Parts: sequence; C-alpha cells; structure tokens
Amino acid sequence: MERTAHSGASRVPPVQAPGSGMKPRTGLVLLLTLALFFGALSAFVLVPRAQHLRSLHDGVRARATLHKDGSCMLGACEVEFTADGRTVIATLPPGSGGGKQSVGAELAVRHRADDPRVVARDADTGGGGAAVAAVMSACAALAFLSFALVATFSLARTRKPT
Repeated sequence: MERTAHSGASRVPPVQAPGSGMKPRTGLVLLLTLALFFGALSAFVLVPRAQHLRSLHDGVRARATLHKDGSCMLGACEVEFTADGRTVIATLPPGSGGGKQSVGAELAVRHRADDPRVVARDADTGGGGAAVAAVMSACAALAFLSFALVATFSLARTRKPT
C-alpha cells in the first residue's frame, strides 16, 4: 500500500447547513442589524423612559383608581384621580406595572404639578425597571457586536488570497 504525502494544507470550504442558503456575509449583516437595533432601543427608548419616570419621583402624590384596565406594559391603562379640585383621567406610561389589577382598584400615583396628565405609578417612579431593561438591551447590543467581530475575523481568515 502506498503512502501519499500532502505538500501543503488543503483548503476546505466553509460548511453550510443543508438548505440554509445563508451566505456568511448575510449572517454578518444580520448580527450588525441586531446590534444596531438593541443599541438604539437602549439609547433612544429605554434610557429616556427611565429618566422620565425618575423625573416624576418628586411629583405630587395622589390616590387614584384604575379607570380603564388593559395592558399596562403597552400604555393602555388609565387612572382617575383628583388634582387641584378637578377630576383627571390620565394614561399610565408604557412599561407601567399593575396590569394584574382590575378596574376600580386603588393605587398611588405621582403627577407633575403643572400638568396632572403626566402621571406614573408611585412604585414605578424610581425608574429601576426601565434602567434594568436599558442595561439588558445594551448588553444584547454588545453581544451581537462581539459576534459580528468574531464573524468578521473568521471570514477574513477563510477568504482566499487574490
């Protein structure tokens, strides 16, 4: 039986999953798009939401009743309370807790003195939930960016020299 010697390293093409049809650059673009999405979500939505909730921490406290229930996480809950002698119906901001409560349930809210329609649940005014979501979204953006960098280096190493 004869032995054959290989005179160099053989190039093996990258393996794709059968039927996947995704090219390596498509995956890289997808990773970068996800990193951009989560970074923008954190910077332009969740951080301002946390700042808005913290700004109401020193607002006027009032006892309110849940006027209209719905998905409080989506901003569909309304509360009714009295401010400056008049009855106000205001919408809780998206991301508010208390979605398990039914219509007529009492809860503490804080509102701006100059505009009582800007309201948030007293328990949400610390901004902690929105801040945690912002950090988690930023971490997801960094993870996808790291995956994209690894994929870029991997593509550069497997590319044939011209």
